Order: sequence, then C-alpha cells, then structure tokens
Amino acid sequence: MVRSQEPMEMTIGKLAAAGHVGVETVRYYQRRGLLDNPRRSQGVRRYGEEDVRRLMFIRQAQAAGFTLEEIKELLDLDSGDDRERARTLAKKRIDALDTRITELERAREALRRLVGECTTGKPGPCPILASFDL
Repeated sequence: MVRSQEPMEMTIGKLAAAGHVGVETVRYYQRRGLLDNPRRSQGVRRYGEEDVRRLMFIRQAQAAGFTLEEIKELLDLDSGDDRERARTLAKKRIDALDTRITELERAREALRRLVGECTTGKPGPCPILASFDL
C-alpha cells in the first residue's frame, strides 16, 4: 500500500486531538504566535503535519518547564542560525530542572521518613511536620 503524497489536512478539532489539547488551547497558541493561522479551504481552516509537529513540540517544551515566551523564542530560533542562543536557553532549562530534581528528591526522602515515623503500632500522633525538617 502506497501512502498518498497529498499533505495531511485536518480541522482544528483533529489537530487538537492529535496534540492531546483542547481546541481553545490551539486558538490560544495561535494568538500567542506559537502556531500559525492556516489558510482556509471551503471556509474551514486546514492544518497539516507541520502544525501537529509544532503543537507536539510546544507540549513537550512545556513539560520540560519552558515558558510560552521561551517556547516562542525557540520556535523562532528553529528557522535561524543562532545556535548559541538555543544552547543558552537549553542550558538554563537544564539547570532549572536539576534544581527541581534536587527539591523533589528531598521531598521523597521526607516522605520516606514520614512513612517510617508513622508505622502502624507506634503510639501517639504521626510527626508530620517533623518529618519534613531538613
């Protein structure tokens, strides 16, 4: 079976579903300049594979902690040659993620202490606040 060479076209609803977001999220990203407003075909805007790709990138970048402003800058950098700026943004995000990972590891250890302190059979209240003392 040979795939059609025609570009994939979909409505905003199908684009939203492909990106696991709501239609209003797609519209919001368009207003913010993250996604283009596509051409109309028979009165309906049609989206293609590149729109899905951009939408998935936006979602992944958000999951990594980038702000929408930073995502916009990264998308703009994608079509340019400023590798230094892209590297700087990525390094800044890595540093922030490393800090967050450290915070989460501390929280996990505090919860482990809490579980240990609140074992069944021990008398008295569970020392919840003391478990989170560092």
